[in-house]
Amino acid sequence: MDLTIIARDGATLAGTLSVPDGPGPHPAVLLLHGSGRLDRDGNAGRLKPNLGPALAESLARQGIASFRYDRRGVGASSGDWLTTGFVDNREDAVAAVEALAARPDISRVGVIGHSEGALHAMALGSHPDVAAVVLLAGFARTGEDAMRWQAEAVARGLPAPLRPLARLAIRRMIRLKAPGPDVVRVAGKRVNARWTREMLGHDTRSDLARVRVPVLAVTGEKDIQVDPDDLHRIHALVQGETEVQRVPELTHLLRRDPGRASMLFYPRQLRRPVDAELISTTTSWLARALTSE
Repeated sequence: MDLTIIARDGATLAGTLSVPDGPGPHPAVLLLHGSGRLDRDGNAGRLKPNLGPALAESLARQGIASFRYDRRGVGASSGDWLTTGFVDNREDAVAAVEALAARPDISRVGVIGHSEGALHAMALGSHPDVAAVVLLAGFARTGEDAMRWQAEAVARGLPAPLRPLARLAIRRMIRLKAPGPDVVRVAGKRVNARWTREMLGHDTRSDLARVRVPVLAVTGEKDIQVDPDDLHRIHALVQGETEVQRVPELTHLLRRDPGRASMLFYPRQLRRPVDAELISTTTSWLARALTSE
Protein backbone atom coordinates (compact mmCIF):
# COMPACT_ATOMS: atom_id res chain seq x y z
CA MET A 1 0.00 0.00 0.00
CA ASP A 2 1.07 3.60 -0.56
CA LEU A 3 2.09 5.48 2.57
CA THR A 4 3.22 9.09 2.93
CA ILE A 5 4.97 10.32 6.05
CA ILE A 6 5.77 13.86 7.11
CA ALA A 7 9.39 14.72 7.84
CA ARG A 8 10.28 16.97 10.75
CA ASP A 9 10.59 20.02 8.48
CA GLY A 10 7.24 19.32 6.80
CA ALA A 11 8.53 17.60 3.66
CA THR A 12 6.46 14.65 2.43
CA LEU A 13 8.10 11.28 1.89
CA ALA A 14 6.08 8.95 -0.30
CA GLY A 15 6.67 5.24 -0.14
CA THR A 16 5.34 1.70 -0.10
CA LEU A 17 4.31 -0.18 3.02
CA SER A 18 4.34 -3.90 2.29
CA VAL A 19 2.32 -5.90 4.82
CA PRO A 20 2.37 -9.72 5.06
CA ASP A 21 -0.77 -11.83 4.98
CA GLY A 22 -2.47 -12.71 8.23
CA PRO A 23 -3.56 -10.79 11.29
CA GLY A 24 -1.22 -8.25 12.86
CA PRO A 25 0.39 -6.55 14.50
CA HIS A 26 3.52 -7.44 12.52
CA PRO A 27 7.14 -6.48 13.06
CA ALA A 28 8.32 -4.05 10.39
CA VAL A 29 11.59 -3.08 8.75
CA LEU A 30 12.60 0.28 7.29
CA LEU A 31 14.65 -0.09 4.09
CA LEU A 32 17.29 2.59 3.49
CA HIS A 33 19.09 2.66 0.16
CA GLY A 34 22.45 3.99 -1.01
CA SER A 35 23.41 7.49 -2.10
CA GLY A 36 22.02 9.48 -4.99
CA ARG A 37 18.71 10.41 -6.54
CA LEU A 38 17.08 7.10 -5.64
CA ASP A 39 13.46 6.02 -5.69
CA ARG A 40 11.85 3.73 -3.13
CA ASP A 41 13.24 0.62 -4.84
CA GLY A 42 16.81 1.92 -4.77
CA ASN A 43 16.82 2.78 -8.49
CA ALA A 44 18.04 5.86 -10.37
CA GLY A 45 17.54 6.20 -14.12
CA ARG A 46 18.97 3.21 -15.94
CA LEU A 47 20.79 1.99 -12.81
CA LYS A 48 18.30 -0.40 -11.28
CA PRO A 49 19.60 -2.53 -8.39
CA ASN A 50 15.95 -3.24 -7.41
CA LEU A 51 16.94 -4.01 -3.85
CA GLY A 52 13.65 -2.77 -2.37
CA PRO A 53 11.24 -5.29 -3.94
CA ALA A 54 13.59 -8.24 -3.36
CA LEU A 55 13.88 -7.48 0.35
CA ALA A 56 10.20 -6.60 0.79
CA GLU A 57 9.03 -9.86 -0.77
CA SER A 58 11.39 -11.96 1.33
CA LEU A 59 10.48 -10.10 4.53
CA ALA A 60 6.77 -10.61 3.84
CA ARG A 61 7.33 -14.36 3.57
CA GLN A 62 8.88 -14.17 7.05
CA GLY A 63 5.79 -12.35 8.38
CA ILE A 64 7.55 -8.97 8.48
CA ALA A 65 6.17 -5.73 7.05
CA SER A 66 8.50 -3.25 5.35
CA PHE A 67 8.53 0.41 4.34
CA ARG A 68 10.64 2.05 1.64
CA TYR A 69 10.31 5.59 0.32
CA ASP A 70 11.39 7.92 -2.48
CA ARG A 71 14.21 10.32 -1.63
CA ARG A 72 13.38 14.02 -1.51
CA GLY A 73 12.71 15.38 -4.99
CA VAL A 74 12.33 11.87 -6.41
CA GLY A 75 9.15 10.08 -7.44
CA ALA A 76 6.22 11.24 -5.32
CA SER A 77 8.28 12.80 -2.50
CA SER A 78 8.51 16.58 -2.17
CA GLY A 79 11.68 18.65 -2.06
CA ASP A 80 14.83 19.12 -4.11
CA TRP A 81 17.37 16.32 -4.11
CA LEU A 82 20.21 18.63 -5.14
CA THR A 83 19.92 20.71 -1.97
CA THR A 84 19.14 17.84 0.43
CA GLY A 85 21.93 17.17 2.91
CA PHE A 86 23.28 13.97 4.40
CA VAL A 87 21.81 15.10 7.72
CA ASP A 88 18.42 15.64 6.05
CA ASN A 89 18.50 12.02 4.84
CA ARG A 90 19.24 10.86 8.37
CA GLU A 91 16.41 12.94 9.83
CA ASP A 92 14.04 11.56 7.19
CA ALA A 93 14.99 8.05 8.28
CA VAL A 94 14.26 8.97 11.91
CA ALA A 95 10.82 10.28 10.90
CA ALA A 96 10.12 7.04 9.02
CA VAL A 97 11.07 4.89 12.02
CA GLU A 98 8.86 6.93 14.34
CA ALA A 99 5.95 6.78 11.90
CA LEU A 100 6.22 2.99 11.72
CA ALA A 101 6.52 2.62 15.49
CA ALA A 102 3.38 4.71 16.01
CA ARG A 103 1.18 2.45 13.87
CA PRO A 104 -1.10 0.05 15.78
CA ASP A 105 -0.54 -2.68 13.17
CA ILE A 106 3.24 -2.66 13.79
CA SER A 107 4.85 -4.35 16.81
CA ARG A 108 8.65 -3.93 16.65
CA VAL A 109 10.81 -2.03 14.16
CA GLY A 110 14.11 -2.97 12.54
CA VAL A 111 16.25 -1.24 9.94
CA ILE A 112 18.14 -2.46 6.86
CA GLY A 113 20.59 0.01 5.34
CA HIS A 114 22.73 -0.40 2.23
CA SER A 115 25.75 1.81 1.53
CA GLU A 116 24.70 5.35 2.59
CA GLY A 117 21.60 3.75 4.07
CA ALA A 118 23.85 1.64 6.31
CA LEU A 119 25.38 4.83 7.72
CA HIS A 120 21.93 6.12 8.70
CA ALA A 121 21.02 2.68 10.07
CA MET A 122 24.04 2.96 12.38
CA ALA A 123 22.65 6.21 13.78
CA LEU A 124 19.19 4.67 14.14
CA GLY A 125 20.65 1.76 16.10
CA SER A 126 20.48 3.81 19.29
CA HIS A 127 16.95 5.10 18.64
CA PRO A 128 14.50 3.80 21.30
CA ASP A 129 12.06 2.56 18.63
CA VAL A 130 14.63 0.37 16.83
CA ALA A 131 15.06 -3.26 17.91
CA ALA A 132 17.53 -4.62 15.31
CA VAL A 133 19.83 -3.32 12.56
CA VAL A 134 21.25 -4.81 9.36
CA LEU A 135 24.23 -3.04 7.78
CA LEU A 136 24.90 -3.93 4.14
CA ALA A 137 28.21 -2.44 2.95
CA GLY A 138 28.69 0.11 5.71
CA PHE A 139 31.97 1.66 6.82
CA ALA A 140 33.46 2.42 10.25
CA ARG A 141 35.53 5.58 9.75
CA THR A 142 35.03 9.14 8.54
CA GLY A 143 33.35 9.75 5.23
CA GLU A 144 36.51 11.35 3.90
CA ASP A 145 38.63 8.32 4.82
CA ALA A 146 36.05 6.04 3.20
CA MET A 147 36.05 8.09 0.00
CA ARG A 148 39.85 8.07 -0.19
CA TRP A 149 39.89 4.28 0.26
CA GLN A 150 37.21 3.96 -2.41
CA ALA A 151 39.20 6.10 -4.87
CA GLU A 152 42.17 3.75 -4.71
CA ALA A 153 40.07 0.58 -4.85
CA VAL A 154 38.07 1.83 -7.83
CA ALA A 155 41.23 2.98 -9.63
CA ARG A 156 42.89 -0.43 -9.25
CA GLY A 157 39.98 -2.04 -11.05
CA LEU A 158 40.28 0.20 -14.12
CA PRO A 159 42.67 0.10 -17.08
CA ALA A 160 45.87 2.01 -16.33
CA PRO A 161 45.00 5.05 -18.53
CA LEU A 162 41.75 5.60 -16.60
CA ARG A 163 43.15 5.35 -13.08
CA PRO A 164 44.29 8.99 -12.83
CA LEU A 165 40.82 10.14 -13.91
CA ALA A 166 39.17 8.11 -11.14
CA ARG A 167 41.52 9.55 -8.53
CA LEU A 168 40.96 13.07 -9.88
CA ALA A 169 37.17 12.69 -9.62
CA ILE A 170 37.45 11.75 -5.95
CA ARG A 171 39.87 14.59 -5.21
CA ARG A 172 37.37 17.02 -6.71
CA MET A 173 34.65 15.66 -4.46
CA ILE A 174 36.84 15.86 -1.35
CA ARG A 175 37.54 19.54 -2.07
CA LEU A 176 33.82 20.17 -1.48
CA LYS A 177 34.37 19.73 2.27
CA ALA A 178 35.32 23.41 2.37
CA PRO A 179 32.42 25.78 3.29
CA GLY A 180 30.44 26.92 0.28
CA PRO A 181 27.06 26.85 -1.48
CA ASP A 182 24.74 23.85 -1.37
CA VAL A 183 25.03 23.23 -5.12
CA VAL A 184 28.19 23.67 -7.21
CA ARG A 185 29.41 22.63 -10.63
CA VAL A 186 32.12 19.99 -10.87
CA ALA A 187 33.43 19.32 -14.39
CA GLY A 188 30.34 21.11 -15.70
CA LYS A 189 27.85 19.01 -13.74
CA ARG A 190 25.71 20.32 -10.87
CA VAL A 191 26.65 18.50 -7.67
CA ASN A 192 25.00 18.34 -4.25
CA ALA A 193 27.87 19.95 -2.33
CA ARG A 194 25.90 20.10 0.92
CA TRP A 195 25.40 16.33 1.01
CA THR A 196 29.04 15.74 0.10
CA ARG A 197 30.33 18.17 2.75
CA GLU A 198 28.24 16.61 5.51
CA MET A 199 29.05 13.04 4.50
CA LEU A 200 32.79 13.69 4.32
CA GLY A 201 32.78 15.09 7.86
CA HIS A 202 30.65 12.35 9.39
CA ASP A 203 32.36 9.69 11.53
CA THR A 204 30.24 6.55 11.83
CA ARG A 205 32.31 5.17 14.70
CA SER A 206 30.55 7.38 17.24
CA ASP A 207 27.16 6.10 16.06
CA LEU A 208 28.28 2.47 16.17
CA ALA A 209 29.56 2.83 19.74
CA ARG A 210 26.05 3.80 20.90
CA VAL A 211 24.32 0.76 19.39
CA ARG A 212 23.12 -1.83 21.90
CA VAL A 213 20.56 -3.74 19.85
CA PRO A 214 21.45 -6.82 17.74
CA VAL A 215 23.40 -5.99 14.56
CA LEU A 216 24.11 -8.00 11.43
CA ALA A 217 26.85 -6.44 9.27
CA VAL A 218 27.52 -7.85 5.80
CA THR A 219 30.10 -6.67 3.28
CA GLY A 220 31.23 -8.41 0.12
CA GLU A 221 34.80 -9.56 -0.44
CA LYS A 222 34.63 -7.87 -3.88
CA ASP A 223 33.32 -4.54 -2.57
CA ILE A 224 35.43 -1.68 -3.95
CA GLN A 225 33.35 1.14 -2.45
CA VAL A 226 33.58 0.04 1.19
CA ASP A 227 36.55 -1.62 2.86
CA PRO A 228 35.49 -5.14 3.94
CA ASP A 229 38.06 -4.91 6.76
CA ASP A 230 35.77 -2.38 8.45
CA LEU A 231 33.67 -5.33 9.56
CA HIS A 232 36.25 -5.88 12.31
CA ARG A 233 35.80 -2.30 13.49
CA ILE A 234 32.02 -2.62 13.45
CA HIS A 235 32.20 -5.79 15.54
CA ALA A 236 34.50 -4.11 18.06
CA LEU A 237 32.47 -0.90 18.36
CA VAL A 238 28.88 -2.14 18.64
CA GLN A 239 27.85 -2.79 22.24
CA GLY A 240 25.02 -5.18 21.45
CA GLU A 241 25.05 -8.70 20.00
CA THR A 242 26.90 -8.44 16.67
CA GLU A 243 27.33 -10.81 13.76
CA VAL A 244 29.58 -9.92 10.82
CA GLN A 245 29.78 -11.69 7.47
CA ARG A 246 32.38 -11.15 4.76
CA VAL A 247 30.81 -12.79 1.71
CA PRO A 248 33.07 -14.24 -1.00
CA GLU A 249 32.64 -12.74 -4.50
CA LEU A 250 29.88 -10.36 -3.34
CA THR A 251 30.18 -6.83 -4.78
CA HIS A 252 28.87 -3.48 -3.59
CA LEU A 253 25.80 -4.04 -5.79
CA LEU A 254 25.01 -7.15 -3.70
CA ARG A 255 25.60 -9.49 -6.61
CA ARG A 256 28.31 -12.15 -6.78
CA ASP A 257 30.94 -11.86 -9.49
CA PRO A 258 33.86 -14.30 -9.86
CA GLY A 259 35.81 -11.88 -12.03
CA ARG A 260 38.09 -8.97 -11.23
CA ALA A 261 36.59 -6.39 -8.86
CA SER A 262 35.82 -3.41 -11.07
CA MET A 263 33.07 -0.86 -11.66
CA LEU A 264 33.38 -1.72 -15.34
CA PHE A 265 31.41 -4.87 -14.58
CA TYR A 266 28.55 -3.12 -12.75
CA PRO A 267 26.24 -3.10 -15.83
CA ARG A 268 26.73 -6.85 -16.22
CA GLN A 269 26.04 -7.44 -12.53
CA LEU A 270 22.82 -5.42 -12.64
CA ARG A 271 21.42 -7.75 -15.29
CA ARG A 272 21.24 -10.36 -12.54
CA PRO A 273 19.00 -10.24 -9.44
CA VAL A 274 20.22 -9.42 -5.94
CA ASP A 275 22.07 -12.37 -4.44
CA ALA A 276 19.40 -14.79 -3.21
CA GLU A 277 21.53 -16.13 -0.35
CA LEU A 278 22.14 -12.60 0.95
CA ILE A 279 18.41 -11.85 0.88
CA SER A 280 17.57 -15.09 2.66
CA THR A 281 20.28 -14.65 5.31
CA THR A 282 19.26 -11.06 6.00
CA THR A 283 15.54 -11.64 6.32
CA SER A 284 15.91 -14.85 8.36
CA TRP A 285 18.21 -13.03 10.78
CA LEU A 286 15.68 -10.21 11.13
CA ALA A 287 12.85 -12.67 11.72
CA ARG A 288 14.79 -14.07 14.69
CA ALA A 289 15.88 -10.67 16.00
CA LEU A 290 12.43 -9.08 15.81
CA THR A 291 10.47 -11.98 17.31
CA SER A 292 12.78 -12.86 20.21
CA GLU A 293 12.14 -11.30 23.58
